[in-house]
Amino acid sequence: MYVIVILAMIAGFLALRLYSVLGKRTGHEQEPALRPAEDRAKVTVLQPGPMSQGGSDTVRLAEGLIAPGAETGVRTLISADRNFDVPQFVEGAKSAYKMVLEAFWRGDREELAWLCDADVLASFEEAIAAREAEGHVLDNRLVRIEKAQIVEATVRDRVAEIAMRFEADIAAVTRDRDGNVIAGSMTDAIDTKDIWTFTRDIRSADPNWKLSETDEA
Repeated sequence: MYVIVILAMIAGFLALRLYSVLGKRTGHEQEPALRPAEDRAKVTVLQPGPMSQGGSDTVRLAEGLIAPGAETGVRTLISADRNFDVPQFVEGAKSAYKMVLEAFWRGDREELAWLCDADVLASFEEAIAAREAEGHVLDNRLVRIEKAQIVEATVRDRVAEIAMRFEADIAAVTRDRDGNVIAGSMTDAIDTKDIWTFTRDIRSADPNWKLSETDEA
């Protein structure tokens, strides 16, 4: 449950299923590209990198990427994992946000299994199955990520958890089996605010993180 991914790392009625699973969402701009398994294996997302000089320096250099209430937790994490790098993690988390959203929108269960832990994956799969049963297709696009910030960081029993707040613009359309639009609009992006939690066992040789929880901000 603690191993992971991610350095390359969900508008109308049916899109609201996604709200209930991941918090608010929809999506714009960017054709989802399905990568073969061998390409995904080369992607290293949310992978810690070498620090400059000490935990305190890292936290100062990452000003703006860490919410004031999360600074203590980040320092604790850096003390436990001296290779943890805040800016690199945040960039990886942004990649993960985009990848998970796009995989959910297109119903790519294999991609989601690679990015999420078992509980989050089960929720996504349930929403995808319900969508497919109704013959609905999400035509969503992530327009932009306006903000990505660490709002909480903890280390318990060598398991690190980082909660990220994402503020993004997403455009969405829901289509029926025949391609007719039944909800949403691609011309009006929706502001979304989410808290996603990523988890990693810092004792593991695998440097990657998995999405372990999603909530509305």
